[in-house]
Amino acid sequence: MKLRYAMVCSSNQNRSMEAHFLLKRQGFDVSSYGTGAHVKLPGPSLREPNVYDFGTPYKQMFDDLRRKDQELYKRNGILPMLKRNSTVKLAPQRWQDNAADGSFDVVFTFEEKVFDMVVEDLNNRDHVLMKTVLVVNLEVKDNHEEAAIGARLTLDLCQEIEAAESWEESIDDIVAAFEKQHRRKLLYSISFY
Repeated sequence: MKLRYAMVCSSNQNRSMEAHFLLKRQGFDVSSYGTGAHVKLPGPSLREPNVYDFGTPYKQMFDDLRRKDQELYKRNGILPMLKRNSTVKLAPQRWQDNAADGSFDVVFTFEEKVFDMVVEDLNNRDHVLMKTVLVVNLEVKDNHEEAAIGARLTLDLCQEIEAAESWEESIDDIVAAFEKQHRRKLLYSISFY
């Protein structure tokens, strides 16, 4: 079975892009998005984040932050992350604006607030295709180390879903086995396109 996957976090920078990068390398049909109003990256302090519009190219953000304080953004991992992101796609995209990208079979989120926003958005769309979509939340802290672990766990889960003859019939067993093996709780919901 060849399914279409979407990876979604808040800013389409770290967690969703780490998973997008890994799944793409493994040959999956994958896209990624953010649900926030803007793209936010850490700044010199918590009160001073760097804020960009969705659609701003990763390369442009990279150049901007390198110009502002190359040492800081290299040390905190933001420049290497943006460099990786620019090898995957041009710019961060917003989930709520993705209707033209077509339907997905499985959507992964990495934070409960994002999961709720994706499910709500899907429920508010016109359900013309009546095609099922599985939405799964794997809680992942928003730092580089956890994003790498979360991406590997997401890949494992995607491989299990891919291997199933019908994920609709086996998702409960797939989730239970994953939770037992990795000692991580998953939230999931089935919506429609």
